[in-house]
Amino acid sequence: MSRLEVDKIDPQSGTALEIGTSGDTITVPSGVGLTLTNSTLLLPTTIKTDKLDPKSGTALEIGTSGDTITVPTGAGLTVTDEVKTNKISPATGTAFTLGDSGDTFTIPSGATLTNNGTATGFAGITEADSWRLTTDFSGNASPIASNWERSDTAGQGNFGTGMSQASGIFTFPSTGWWFIIAQAGFKLANDTSKYDGIYIVGTTNNSTYANLAGSDADIGNPGGTSYTATSVSTLFDVTDTTQCKVRFDISVQTSATETCGTSTYDLTGAKFIRLGDT
Repeated sequence: MSRLEVDKIDPQSGTALEIGTSGDTITVPSGVGLTLTNSTLLLPTTIKTDKLDPKSGTALEIGTSGDTITVPTGAGLTVTDEVKTNKISPATGTAFTLGDSGDTFTIPSGATLTNNGTATGFAGITEADSWRLTTDFSGNASPIASNWERSDTAGQGNFGTGMSQASGIFTFPSTGWWFIIAQAGFKLANDTSKYDGIYIVGTTNNSTYANLAGSDADIGNPGGTSYTATSVSTLFDVTDTTQCKVRFDISVQTSATETCGTSTYDLTGAKFIRLGDT
């Protein structure tokens, strides 16, 4: 018999009904619906399907409280829209990876990411460095080309890779937005000098330099040795570490004016702080 038409199938005896024999395939063709009404469908250990849809509405529940749903090693679980959960834990061990290299995870406006533990590897301040002049010199300098050292008095130093310096030209260790602070101390004996300034001078092509920021002070006491100091800061977008560099120039009115340096503490010098990505 190739075809059987019937409105109902009941077991001949008992309450169990078997359809087919081991190895058989029971096919529900396209366009046909298999409806279970207030019943329980007991499925075999392995189910192979390309799609699961909810019986009614738009919600689908897999498993019952206390069940464990396992995605085995080597298998992939792809969600194309949205996953809602109260907790994500590693399947084994104490670490799990979220995403792959090159992926971007967005926290939308109005959402809050709360950290109650220790977070590592996030963007933020990854570089901070401090340099100073170790010896006095007189007159102008474009740039201050020598006697630089990294600040190394108790607790000082750098965070991250740090800046590099050659003949007064400072090279950045990484691209990004950098906050630069420069300061200078001056002294002059028995004379006046109406402007004594330090300038942050930068280039974005490793060739042509331009003043980014500057600040002047004056020495107005003609008797004895007088001192003054000034500081200046700027933001600098380093898009290419081989092309974007800075130097520090000194301009004074009176050539006998000395720019002060010492290896004991920061008197004339510069600070570099990377704020974030370019």
